[in-house]
Amino acid sequence: MSNPGLWFTDSSSLQNSLPCLLDAAGLTDLIPTGKPVLIKPNLVEALAPPITTPVQLVGLLIDYLQKKVPRTPILIGEGTGSLEYDTQHPFQKLGYADLSLEKNIPLLDLNHEELSTKEDTRCKRWPVMHLPSILDDVFLLSVPMLKAHTLAGVTLTMKNMIGCAPPSHFRGQGAWGKSAFHQQIQEAIFDLNRYRTPDFTLLDASIGMSEAHLRGAHCNPPINQLVASADPVALDAYGASLLGIDWNSIGHIRMADSILGSADTSAIEIP
Repeated sequence: MSNPGLWFTDSSSLQNSLPCLLDAAGLTDLIPTGKPVLIKPNLVEALAPPITTPVQLVGLLIDYLQKKVPRTPILIGEGTGSLEYDTQHPFQKLGYADLSLEKNIPLLDLNHEELSTKEDTRCKRWPVMHLPSILDDVFLLSVPMLKAHTLAGVTLTMKNMIGCAPPSHFRGQGAWGKSAFHQQIQEAIFDLNRYRTPDFTLLDASIGMSEAHLRGAHCNPPINQLVASADPVALDAYGASLLGIDWNSIGHIRMADSILGSADTSAIEIP
């Protein structure tokens, strides 16, 4: 499987720009024959976009995949961080339950999937990791939002992987279902991605949240981009630049550079 680079395009007309972007990025050539695609949006809580991934974007992505690779099974999976409700609530409130029925796409609550336990002595924060077993058997397509984060600096595709971590092992002592990640957060994100990174990312940078991931100002003017890459480090470094942040100042991007991908990958604009 090749890692071709990083592409971006105008997000004003998704129906036209999204297929062109994904064609240029070679998405369908990267999907192994017969392997299901698991689309992983950011539904950290049941809050409207641009905090969470718009269901309209995921619907268009599904349309693209069903046209280009019609025999490929498609799933949507997420694990919310809320302690007040399970993932079915944001699925329902944000339109994903309706999308599931409309397009016959199963919804998976990754917080409650069967788990596999993995070990990696290189990982100092997470020498043992528990993740849904299904992640070993799918092409993982991450669809994060462009957002700053008060602890991690940014939340893009590598941090989006926290949605895969089960609260049963990562609740910690905080008021959030995965609060253990807040301790040594840069190392925690990097180690998590050593165990599993997205195979491909479609970043929604149509607006952007410039201050925090759950509240605060939007980017003004809006960024108005969609970004695609099979390299999670390139994607996150570019996303940080869209927020006016030097990727070298973000620990998990800096640690992942040259190990999980290349932060210096050039971005190519698709007209």
